[in-house]
Amino acid sequence: MMPPEIWDWLQNNYFSVTQPTLKDTAGIYPMILACQQGRSDVVNFLIAQGAPLDDLDEYGNNALWAACYAQNSDCIAALIDAAIDIDYQNPASGATALIFAASSGREKVVGQLLAAGADPSLKTHDDFTALDLASTRKILKLLSQL
Repeated sequence: MMPPEIWDWLQNNYFSVTQPTLKDTAGIYPMILACQQGRSDVVNFLIAQGAPLDDLDEYGNNALWAACYAQNSDCIAALIDAAIDIDYQNPASGATALIFAASSGREKVVGQLLAAGADPSLKTHDDFTALDLASTRKILKLLSQL
């Protein structure tokens, strides 16, 4: 039985209530949108429904990136617990969720990703690591301790 708030979210965002893991007619995946919106209840529901964790948005980013964008620790934790590729690299830039979080000042997200085992040595196609792109003193300290 689908909880009414999940049914409402799917309906309001033009996703199928009978096949809730499928993308909509605009090519948007429900998992990515739920992460962007910080809807951990929807993320957990979609994971339980077997939603793929390797779906990408139009920019080549996965759901973990979207959850990091939203700075939602519950969504991030749910995805990590479901075994999403924490070190997935965007094909266009080579950036990981950790590199994105470090470069955009998302201090809590950087800490959460590092605690979950994200690899700080990975580099973008331009040869930058998360440490190279650290945008706050706290992030710089978190990364330089490794």
